[in-house]
Amino acid sequence: MLRPVRAVFDRRTLKSDVSSGLVLGLEAVPDGLAAGLLAGVNPLAGLYAYLFGMVGAAFATGSMFMAVQATGAMSLIVADSGLETRTDPDRALSTLALMTGVVMIVAGLLNAGRLLRFVPTAVMTGFITAVGVNIVLGQLANFTGYAAEGANRVTRTFDLLLHVWRIDLPTTAVGFVTVALIVVLQRTGLRALGLVVAIVLGSALAAALDAWFGASVVTLQQLVQVPVGLPAPVLPRLDDVLFLLVPAVSLAFVGLVQGAAVAAAFPNPDGRPVPASRNFLGQGTGNLVAGFFQGMPVGGSMSGTGLIVAGGAKTRLALFVAGAVMAIVLLLFSGIVGLVAMPALAALLIVVGFGAIKPARVNSVARSGIFPLTIMAVTFVLTLLIPLQFAVLVGVALGIVLYVADQSNSIRVRQLELVDDGRIRELDPVDHVGPHQVLALQPYGSLFFASAPHFESQLPTVDGRSVRSVVVLRLRGIDQLGFSAIEVLRRYAGDLEASGSRLVLVVSNDRVMEQLELTGLASELGDHGIVRGTEWIGAGVREAVHEARAWVRADPDRP
Repeated sequence: MLRPVRAVFDRRTLKSDVSSGLVLGLEAVPDGLAAGLLAGVNPLAGLYAYLFGMVGAAFATGSMFMAVQATGAMSLIVADSGLETRTDPDRALSTLALMTGVVMIVAGLLNAGRLLRFVPTAVMTGFITAVGVNIVLGQLANFTGYAAEGANRVTRTFDLLLHVWRIDLPTTAVGFVTVALIVVLQRTGLRALGLVVAIVLGSALAAALDAWFGASVVTLQQLVQVPVGLPAPVLPRLDDVLFLLVPAVSLAFVGLVQGAAVAAAFPNPDGRPVPASRNFLGQGTGNLVAGFFQGMPVGGSMSGTGLIVAGGAKTRLALFVAGAVMAIVLLLFSGIVGLVAMPALAALLIVVGFGAIKPARVNSVARSGIFPLTIMAVTFVLTLLIPLQFAVLVGVALGIVLYVADQSNSIRVRQLELVDDGRIRELDPVDHVGPHQVLALQPYGSLFFASAPHFESQLPTVDGRSVRSVVVLRLRGIDQLGFSAIEVLRRYAGDLEASGSRLVLVVSNDRVMEQLELTGLASELGDHGIVRGTEWIGAGVREAVHEARAWVRADPDRP
């Protein structure tokens, strides 16, 4: 269904949308170039990604203000993807963006937004913190003019420290001056435009050093040819698809996680929640458009979205205005773009990298327990040392393991004491099933396979003294049983039967009852072994306890 025109254009909000879009469009030019530089590709690919990815996604995202751009984390994954080993690295980059878009769209169609809950805060904190460190370390070569050697960014940083006298002083001076300008100007009335002014002034300093002292500082036009106009469309290289599959999946995952955070932080004006899958489709569309026009992969950008909202945007028209501003820069001022100094772009990225490191969030995770701290530290170290596309997948695996471990350890068993006035009191369960005793137990938590051993360890022990007793296990609130949990119940029922006692299950859920029947446990327990719960809370367990007490009292050997 086509979007209503008013959702994109409204005369009453035109001024606010144009002004905020103008700011974002101007700020996105150096930002886009910096993203390409961070990714280790042609910096223009970052600029194209900002332009076409943002405009393409603006047609389809559910979140009105979401700016879909090349983010720092995604740029680092691109840098580690090995594009330089392909026959045509530029075409491979476009192919990677297109594949990322396909993965995002498939995720949206499959409603995969619910899978994001498997990524715990500890994993994301470690990952984002390491991304910030990687951004800083990855730009030291452009910032200092010394091309350090090493297997990864950490080892190259050590090489730089061991050869600090080999840095290029004019290049480093431009870098430090630009950092200072960014920090100072952002706190003035210029705000986000301070980034643009700082890059311009830093590049002007580089030109002045070259003109006055013959100190050459590398500029963009010395590394790549800056074309006049917009890029021509390209088609993907099918030979690169298999090689780029893992990076594409990792990029899609990171982009979708960041996009979900953007949607939560910047809701639509009407306050209605936007389905995550709708934004998945929008970000996927942005990647398809960006890849088709020689751009790199993109995702929801917190900084870009925050900038346009802070600028007073009222509708998504602001995103189209930003795209138009970038297109005008490429069409009319491409020569000026080529004069941007590389250490000035590196300075911008270093400021961004430091901004991604949140000590308060790290401290919060560290203080929440040794387990989250360990997970965060492991994710942080892996992200620093191994290629990011694999670090992302390891982080996802750690998140799943953490979720399973947390669920398995969260199972707890409580003993129920039924009071004559109708109330039910919860107690810690007894350690042992005594003779002629009726125990009512209630497990809380998930009874899937990983929790079965922990569940079994909390059940009262059974031995030769557990004569003519009944253990009533109330399964209300349990939606399904894992096979391991069913085996625990089977063993426990066998132990009780060997002592002349019984296990009685109170089952309220039809699915659980079906599992008991399919596995044969229902027939093994017999008619007396299962009581069906009803909509009346407590009725089933009272019935089971009443029948159990009657059976215990009927024992002729009972003293």
